[in-house]
Amino acid sequence: QVRLVESGGGLVQPGGSLRLSCAASGILFRVNDMGWYRQTPGQQRELVATITNSGSTAYADSVKGRFTISRDNAKNTVNLQMNSLKSEDTAVYFCNANVMRTIVSKAADHWGQGTQVTVSS
Repeated sequence: QVRLVESGGGLVQPGGSLRLSCAASGILFRVNDMGWYRQTPGQQRELVATITNSGSTAYADSVKGRFTISRDNAKNTVNLQMNSLKSEDTAVYFCNANVMRTIVSKAADHWGQGTQVTVSS
C-alpha cells in the first residue's frame, strides 16, 4: 500500500504565498518522479510541476517564476512553494508519485486526496 498525504492548503490573498507538502509512506522500493497537479470544477486535472529523483524539474508555463518544487528523497516528501499567487491559481492541488513498491513490481502512479488552495481578497 502506498499513501500520499498532503498539507498546507488554505486561503490566501492575491500576491501572497503558500507552501504545500506531501509525504509518501508505505511499501516504497523506489520513488521516481513526484509532482503536483491541480483541478478546478468542470476542468481536467492539469500538471503544475514535477521533479525527478535526481532533482530535474518541469513547470507549467502559468506558474514558472512563481512556484518552486523540491523534494527530500530520504524522507520521500515533495514540496511546492507558491509565491505571487493569483486568483486563477485557486484549485484543488493533488500530490502525485510514481512508485515501484518492490524490486520486481512495475512502477505505478499514486495520488493524494487533494488540498484546497483558494486565492481571494
